[in-house]
Amino acid sequence: MPEADYNKLLDELFDKLPKKKVSNSRFEVPPADTVVAGSKTTIKNFDAICSYVRHKPADVAKYLLKELAVPGVVDGGKLVIQGKFSQRSVADRLNRYVTSRVLCKECGKPDTSLTPVERNVYSMQCEACGARSTVRN
Repeated sequence: MPEADYNKLLDELFDKLPKKKVSNSRFEVPPADTVVAGSKTTIKNFDAICSYVRHKPADVAKYLLKELAVPGVVDGGKLVIQGKFSQRSVADRLNRYVTSRVLCKECGKPDTSLTPVERNVYSMQCEACGARSTVRN
């Protein structure tokens, strides 16, 4: 069979294949439900956010409080932060957390787990592709 006919047949076959659907909409972190009361900001759905990203509330709170440079406490399913912060600034910090500590650096999927290696250093392993990377606190 001549090469031109072979390439033509291949092109026809590729045209008949279904198109790949690329979508990252599977993983969308719920927006932070923030309430500012006096000099405190409360994230009311903090527990739901932590369970969605499958990380411990203490770890997520530690990151947020460090990024915002303020003290705070996890109270039940809420995070109470000392200081007035807009919903946008809290959402920005949560997105940074998800990008650096939840999403796989190789495949971009959220199916990861963190295990401590040494002080302030964690190993992130992707359950989807098996990639490993280190994350610093």
